[in-house]
Amino acid sequence: MGSILSQLTSPAELKQLSIAELKQLAAELREQIVTTVAVTGGHLGSSLGVIELTVALHRVFNSPKDRIVWDVGHQAYAHKMLTGRLKQFSTLRKLNGISGFPKRQESEHDAFDVGHSSTSISAALGMAAGKDICGGDEQVIAVIGDGSLTAGMAFEALNHAGDLKQKLIVILNDNDMSISPNVGALSSFLSRKLSSDTFIRFKKETENILSSVPGFGKDLVNIARRAEESFKSFMTPGMLFEGLGFDYFGAIDGHNLEELMETLENVSQINGPVLLHVVTKKGKGFAPAEENPCKYHGVGPFDPQTGEIKGGKPGRAASYTEVFGKTLIELANDDQRIVAITAAMAEGTGLKGFSEAFPERFFDVGIAEQHAVTFAAGLACRGLHPVVTIYSTFMQRAYDQLLHDVCLQNLSVTFALDRGGLVGADGPTHHGVFDLSFMRHIPNLIFAVPRNEVELRRIMKTASLFDGPFAYRYPRGNGAGLPLDGAIEPLEIGQGELLRKGSDVLIIAVGVLVGEALEAAKLLSEQGIEVAVVDARFVKPLDCELILSQAAKVSLVVTAEENILQGGFGTAVLELLSDAGMSVPIRRIGIPDEFVEQGTQAELRAMLGIDADGLVATIHQALKKNRVVASIG
Repeated sequence: MGSILSQLTSPAELKQLSIAELKQLAAELREQIVTTVAVTGGHLGSSLGVIELTVALHRVFNSPKDRIVWDVGHQAYAHKMLTGRLKQFSTLRKLNGISGFPKRQESEHDAFDVGHSSTSISAALGMAAGKDICGGDEQVIAVIGDGSLTAGMAFEALNHAGDLKQKLIVILNDNDMSISPNVGALSSFLSRKLSSDTFIRFKKETENILSSVPGFGKDLVNIARRAEESFKSFMTPGMLFEGLGFDYFGAIDGHNLEELMETLENVSQINGPVLLHVVTKKGKGFAPAEENPCKYHGVGPFDPQTGEIKGGKPGRAASYTEVFGKTLIELANDDQRIVAITAAMAEGTGLKGFSEAFPERFFDVGIAEQHAVTFAAGLACRGLHPVVTIYSTFMQRAYDQLLHDVCLQNLSVTFALDRGGLVGADGPTHHGVFDLSFMRHIPNLIFAVPRNEVELRRIMKTASLFDGPFAYRYPRGNGAGLPLDGAIEPLEIGQGELLRKGSDVLIIAVGVLVGEALEAAKLLSEQGIEVAVVDARFVKPLDCELILSQAAKVSLVVTAEENILQGGFGTAVLELLSDAGMSVPIRRIGIPDEFVEQGTQAELRAMLGIDADGLVATIHQALKKNRVVASIG
């Protein structure tokens, strides 16, 4: 039998394949994902875990007419290949390649853009409701993981769906909980039989007959329903979903194609909201990922034979995340008030060591950033000093809690924003390029951005001593390899640092762009242009005295940040110069008013003109324009 995957041109062709051919297709998809992600990196474990489910979905339903909405999208690699992107799959997560997540612009089979968790049920319910308003007969299916279901938004959507009674299929992809005896073979059998058209018709006809009995009809129906609920409650874990108005079926084996297809066919005939509980194994079919699913959740290039992850060269500098994790343990040893909070990202945010060192002072709240922030506020009310560690992009989800529950009350909560700035291959859903803008304007909040790992440690120490809201962001990737021994010296809040003197141009930068600014200053000095460089350190409050005194000495001020320009650090400097009545020309360098695609960090910085070469080009252009204006004047 030749390759099936390479011959497919449409997911509709799956309907013509035998069970044996579908199983071969699943094996080919698994092999292709492993070999590709071994080169490109990506979300391996979750995609391997849903291959049979993906094949079954495309066999039973009719994409793109029927809408399949994937939650987060980590698991959509097989979906991408089955929907016409096999030839482009080698470009996964690369600059100008296909996205690591479903993307409507990329394919008509991608029903909704995703990247953040717990949005699928809300979006799918909107599509289902919109179908009825606009007219249509398509099916809508949301696929959500057990981790994503911990978020409040998912339950808000479930509650609304149960109230609307809309025809909607929610598939709970459970790759964490084990199948206990009462949720194993018997439950799988019951789910297939209780979801069958014959049983559904029998159930409705029985209710009609019982309800027609004079005087006792309603009571008989209620007794029958309670009996059914008691039976299902004993045999399945689905009463929570039944209580929300869903017909619950499961748990079934997510790697058994026959069971999956039969059950999906059955539930597709049910009018109203249905929740199908599918149990899968993360990393299925690739032993290293099965044994260590966390390690292979989001993984860099690796050896597809052994699973050994490449990179990590001997003597490499520690990552900012590693420096953060070790430093927080160091600070917590000296300060019993420090507690750490993560939203289902203990390893990703470097808190695994902290959780082992201080288990009673560590809290993983699940995928619930809003709760994490207000929970931290409650801890602070009891005199503790919580450190909420969240990827910058996910902090966007807790804006109101940050403003209302922490900053309004001026509570001592520290926000450690990992992956600040451009993150690389995960693309626009994960770039942390908005935090300076959506946080710096909030009263009472201090916001700092370190230029290297030594400065990160100093800022962390400063935050631990501050009695009020404090945020700092640090980038994805490795530091400069600077020595990290010795006592940590705190900074004076709002104090910048003049790193280089110059009489022609002043670059005021924060974070990773401080290094680019220093390199640009060196290049410009070789061309006879003397550039002063200031590391502002703090986006709020600014070092007004330092910035104004240096700006008065030059003919051009340039701000540099790895953040969206609107409302960001450069805007803060503009406000300062304007309020001081200073009219020196200024150029802001940062992320333009657009969403940035995936690519390596270096590629993206070059593309956006925010690396050293980009700064040099901008300064040349600005100086040339200023000379022209001056000569005209």
